[in-house]
Amino acid sequence: MSISFEKALGIHDSALILRSQRASVLANNLANADTPNFKARDIDFQQLLKDRMRLQSDTIAMAATHARHQPGALQADDSQLLYRTPQQASVDGNTVEEQVEHAEFMQNTLAYQASFEFLNSTFKGLKTAIRGEL
Repeated sequence: MSISFEKALGIHDSALILRSQRASVLANNLANADTPNFKARDIDFQQLLKDRMRLQSDTIAMAATHARHQPGALQADDSQLLYRTPQQASVDGNTVEEQVEHAEFMQNTLAYQASFEFLNSTFKGLKTAIRGEL
Protein backbone atom coordinates (compact mmCIF):
# COMPACT_ATOMS: atom_id res chain seq x y z
CA MET A 1 0.00 0.00 0.00
CA SER A 2 1.41 3.38 -0.98
CA ILE A 3 0.97 6.70 0.75
CA SER A 4 -0.78 9.43 -1.23
CA PHE A 5 0.76 12.69 -0.10
CA GLU A 6 -1.93 14.61 -1.95
CA LYS A 7 -4.61 12.94 0.17
CA ALA A 8 -2.57 13.05 3.39
CA LEU A 9 -1.65 16.73 3.12
CA GLY A 10 -4.88 18.10 1.67
CA ILE A 11 -4.72 21.76 0.77
CA HIS A 12 -2.16 22.64 3.42
CA ASP A 13 0.97 22.21 1.30
CA SER A 14 -0.48 24.52 -1.37
CA ALA A 15 -1.77 26.92 1.27
CA LEU A 16 1.68 27.14 2.85
CA ILE A 17 3.28 28.09 -0.46
CA LEU A 18 0.62 30.70 -1.23
CA ARG A 19 0.71 32.13 2.31
CA SER A 20 4.47 32.54 2.01
CA GLN A 21 4.09 34.38 -1.30
CA ARG A 22 1.35 36.56 0.15
CA ALA A 23 3.57 37.44 3.11
CA SER A 24 6.20 38.72 0.67
CA VAL A 25 3.65 40.87 -1.15
CA LEU A 26 2.28 42.33 2.11
CA ALA A 27 5.79 42.95 3.48
CA ASN A 28 6.64 44.79 0.26
CA ASN A 29 3.57 46.98 0.76
CA LEU A 30 4.66 47.83 4.30
CA ALA A 31 8.22 48.53 3.19
CA ASN A 32 6.89 51.05 0.65
CA ALA A 33 4.41 52.80 2.93
CA ASP A 34 6.26 56.10 2.50
CA THR A 35 7.04 55.77 -1.21
CA PRO A 36 5.11 58.35 -3.25
CA ASN A 37 2.76 56.83 -5.86
CA PHE A 38 3.37 53.27 -4.62
CA LYS A 39 0.30 51.10 -5.19
CA ALA A 40 -0.45 48.43 -2.56
CA ARG A 41 -0.86 44.93 -4.00
CA ASP A 42 -2.25 41.63 -2.76
CA ILE A 43 -3.11 38.21 -4.14
CA ASP A 44 -6.53 36.62 -4.15
CA PHE A 45 -5.52 33.75 -1.90
CA GLN A 46 -8.91 32.02 -2.02
CA GLN A 47 -9.06 32.08 -5.82
CA LEU A 48 -5.50 30.84 -6.28
CA LEU A 49 -6.10 28.01 -3.83
CA LYS A 50 -9.37 27.08 -5.56
CA ASP A 51 -7.54 27.03 -8.89
CA ARG A 52 -4.87 24.80 -7.41
CA MET A 53 -7.36 22.36 -5.95
CA ARG A 54 -9.41 22.28 -9.14
CA LEU A 55 -6.39 21.44 -11.25
CA GLN A 56 -5.04 18.85 -8.77
CA SER A 57 -1.70 19.06 -10.49
CA ASP A 58 1.30 21.33 -10.72
CA THR A 59 0.18 23.14 -13.84
CA ILE A 60 0.24 26.64 -12.38
CA ALA A 61 3.62 27.58 -13.74
CA MET A 62 6.45 29.21 -11.84
CA ALA A 63 8.38 31.96 -13.50
CA ALA A 64 11.51 30.45 -15.06
CA THR A 65 14.59 32.50 -15.86
CA HIS A 66 16.30 29.82 -17.93
CA ALA A 67 15.02 27.34 -20.52
CA ARG A 68 16.58 24.39 -18.65
CA HIS A 69 14.80 25.10 -15.35
CA GLN A 70 12.46 22.40 -14.12
CA PRO A 71 8.76 23.28 -14.22
CA GLY A 72 7.52 24.44 -10.85
CA ALA A 73 4.16 24.89 -9.27
CA LEU A 74 1.84 27.37 -7.68
CA GLN A 75 3.53 30.69 -8.23
CA ALA A 76 1.50 33.87 -8.02
CA ASP A 77 2.81 35.95 -10.90
CA ASP A 78 2.33 39.67 -11.58
CA SER A 79 -0.89 39.03 -13.50
CA GLN A 80 -2.40 37.56 -10.32
CA LEU A 81 -1.39 40.48 -8.12
CA LEU A 82 -4.32 42.76 -7.46
CA TYR A 83 -4.26 46.42 -6.48
CA ARG A 84 -5.69 47.28 -3.10
CA THR A 85 -8.31 50.04 -3.06
CA PRO A 86 -7.56 52.42 -0.18
CA GLN A 87 -10.29 53.49 2.23
CA GLN A 88 -8.80 56.96 2.36
CA ALA A 89 -6.84 58.48 -0.51
CA SER A 90 -3.31 59.73 0.13
CA VAL A 91 -2.09 63.10 -1.10
CA ASP A 92 1.11 61.60 -2.55
CA GLY A 93 -0.72 58.82 -4.47
CA ASN A 94 0.45 56.01 -2.16
CA THR A 95 -2.32 53.47 -1.51
CA VAL A 96 -0.66 51.65 1.41
CA GLU A 97 -2.69 51.91 4.60
CA GLU A 98 -0.37 50.64 7.30
CA GLN A 99 -3.10 49.49 9.69
CA VAL A 100 -4.78 47.46 6.92
CA GLU A 101 -1.48 45.95 5.79
CA HIS A 102 -0.50 45.04 9.37
CA ALA A 103 -3.88 43.39 9.97
CA GLU A 104 -3.67 41.41 6.70
CA PHE A 105 -0.07 40.43 7.44
CA MET A 106 -0.95 39.16 10.92
CA GLN A 107 -4.00 37.25 9.66
CA ASN A 108 -1.87 35.68 6.93
CA THR A 109 0.82 34.76 9.48
CA LEU A 110 -1.71 33.02 11.73
CA ALA A 111 -3.12 31.05 8.79
CA TYR A 112 0.43 30.14 7.70
CA GLN A 113 1.19 28.90 11.21
CA ALA A 114 -2.01 26.83 11.29
CA SER A 115 -1.14 25.11 8.00
CA PHE A 116 2.42 24.56 9.19
CA GLU A 117 1.24 22.95 12.42
CA PHE A 118 -1.18 20.72 10.51
CA LEU A 119 1.56 19.59 8.12
CA ASN A 120 3.96 19.02 11.01
CA SER A 121 1.48 16.79 12.86
CA THR A 122 0.61 14.95 9.63
CA PHE A 123 4.26 14.16 8.93
CA LYS A 124 4.76 13.01 12.52
CA GLY A 125 1.76 10.70 12.10
CA LEU A 126 3.06 9.36 8.78
CA LYS A 127 6.49 8.77 10.30
CA THR A 128 4.90 6.87 13.18
CA ALA A 129 2.84 4.77 10.74
CA ILE A 130 5.86 3.97 8.57
CA ARG A 131 7.83 2.85 11.61
CA GLY A 132 4.88 0.74 12.77
CA GLU A 133 4.69 2.50 16.13
CA LEU A 134 1.54 3.20 18.09
